[in-house]
Formats: sequence, C-alpha cells, structure tokens
Amino acid sequence: MRPDHEALIVIDVQNDFCPGGALAVAGGDEIVPRVNALMDEFAVKVLTQDWHPADHASFAANHPGAAPFSLTEMPYGPQVLWPAHCIQGTHGAAFHKDLATDPADLILRKGFRPAIDSYSAFFENDHETPTGLEGYLKTRGVRELTLVGLATDFCVAYSAIDAARLGFGVTVLEAACRAIDLDGSLAKARDGMRAAGARMVA
Repeated sequence: MRPDHEALIVIDVQNDFCPGGALAVAGGDEIVPRVNALMDEFAVKVLTQDWHPADHASFAANHPGAAPFSLTEMPYGPQVLWPAHCIQGTHGAAFHKDLATDPADLILRKGFRPAIDSYSAFFENDHETPTGLEGYLKTRGVRELTLVGLATDFCVAYSAIDAARLGFGVTVLEAACRAIDLDGSLAKARDGMRAAGARMVA
C-alpha cells in the first residue's frame, strides 16, 4: 500500500469511451484490469464520470448543421463538438462493467452544466468553475496523484495539467490510459502535461 498522501484518480472509464460506445477510444477497455489492480495500492481512490444532459452545448447534434469533431467558439474559448455521449442515466454513461467501482472513496460527476464542457476533474472548461475535487483531496491530506483512464489527450491531460498547477505532484501512467489522438492531440497533450510538471510514465 502506498502512503496516505497519494491518491489514484481514474478518469472516465465509461461505456461510451470504450469500443462500441458513442465516442469510443481505441482499446479503451484494455486498461480496466490494470486500473483494477492499481486500486489495491492506494488508500485514496477517486473515479470521475462524464455526466452530460441531453441538451449539452458540446454535442454537435445540438448545433444545426455542425459536424461531429468540428470546432465552435464558446464564451470560454474553442470547443470541439462531440457526438452525443455519456448522457445522464444511460448505458453509455455507466462505468465499464468490469471496472471495480466499489473500492472508490468518491465518484465525481462532471460536465453536468448544459452550457459548459468539463474535461478536467478539477475545473470546467472555463478553467475557473471548480468541481470540488481539489478541496476533497487536500482535506484528506493528499499531495501526490497518479492519473489513469480515458482519454489521455483530453480529460486525462486537462486533469493532469490542472492538478500540477494546483500544486499536486502528478504522475500519468500511460499504460493505463488510451488516447483519441485527434489531429495530433496526443503529442500536444503530452507536451502540455510535461510543461506543467507532470511525470509521464510508460
């Protein structure tokens, strides 16, 4: 068991991000055994869950004529328009059936505000509206985070960068992550995580 000041953050291992899902990440389900094994090593374990209303502003279907994966401008900056995914209460929003959810101390739902997306486990995409995770971790005495999950180049990367900026030590375990890699997004995300001070471990 690792020291009590270390936490495992498992990002969005949900059906819609796994093969067959609405926004599938290639090999997304392959990480589940590794993630489950890691749960035994950490005293503090947090799962995040994308949890969108059907009218979410980040869905291409809610922008007439817009194609999935196109860019639009939101009040908080550029936003990728995604296929509808992880809609509250649906099978797609549920965790992968083989993911061990019982060991989690906290399940944090994000992206539930209709007008703003939320990649990071710490902030909405305006980089200002907090999810409350920072306070939870700090009141539990956590200083070091290991991040795993989906997808490396979006929700994992945003979470890692925010965590580092908030003063946590951050390790991203890439073997327990998978990426979308949209137009070079994986290389860009890796550069951004390293620049923020996160450790990338194979």
